[in-house]
Amino acid sequence: MADAPAVARTSAAVRAALDGPLRAGRSIGLVPTMGALHEGHLSLVRAARAGTDVVVVSIFVNPLQFGPGEDLDAYPRTFDADLAALTGEGVDLVFAPEATAYTPADARTTVHVVGLTDGLEAASRPTHFDGVTTIVTKLFSTVRPHRAYFGEKDFQQQAVIRRMARDLDLGVEVITRPVVRDPDGLALSSRNTYLSPDERRDALALSAALAAAQRGWAGDADATRADLLGTLGSAPGVRLDYAEVIDPETLEPLEGVHDGPAQAVVAAHVGDTRLIDTAPLQPASTDRA
Repeated sequence: MADAPAVARTSAAVRAALDGPLRAGRSIGLVPTMGALHEGHLSLVRAARAGTDVVVVSIFVNPLQFGPGEDLDAYPRTFDADLAALTGEGVDLVFAPEATAYTPADARTTVHVVGLTDGLEAASRPTHFDGVTTIVTKLFSTVRPHRAYFGEKDFQQQAVIRRMARDLDLGVEVITRPVVRDPDGLALSSRNTYLSPDERRDALALSAALAAAQRGWAGDADATRADLLGTLGSAPGVRLDYAEVIDPETLEPLEGVHDGPAQAVVAAHVGDTRLIDTAPLQPASTDRA
């Protein structure tokens, strides 16, 4: 039976564990997670395993990225199951710090990315990205990875982190991997466990609308946005937060006919659960990555 990964609870323990590999010139890959691992997370782990010499997975439910009334207390915490899922995946180290130590009450420093943290997710979660970027910066400082792996589903997040790493010259290559879906199309998310069977069925409207947008994409951002708003705005059981067609680099909404890269992003509540999803939009004649 494969051994479970080693676990470190403090930054000092992580640095001690990785000093040797770094001195030996081995590359470090980091997969930041909040636990409740699913196949989407494991796809990132496998990409890190293929792309770097030493794989570190962080498991930390980051209190800084939850706003008032959000699901911090209810967020699934399944550490033993997470370790079991990582066993046999080639993970060398799991970093699972205690929240009170890693986010001390007397901290006075926040990392903020201007512009990319406006709109979309930030419209309803105004403090979310400062919490994300602050903790990811700490993780990069602790682990000192050469590459860090994120999922495309959190599209705004990966764009923000990519810009942060570039602007602060952190020396980390941010790798974004495609959305992983269940066979019925639902994007994998730790929050999917909140959905009742009926809510899960209703939630399929998000991926279905995005798939239709991909099939029908002819470069007209306004028409595609209108289709998404119309479809999801009237979908049973879905309370739409936003549906947008954006530039994948600037995250700005696109207008009119557009012949460059585009990304559709949506967010909605299904029951009490907030879900996000995304899809790249490319002409039918262009091979999709």
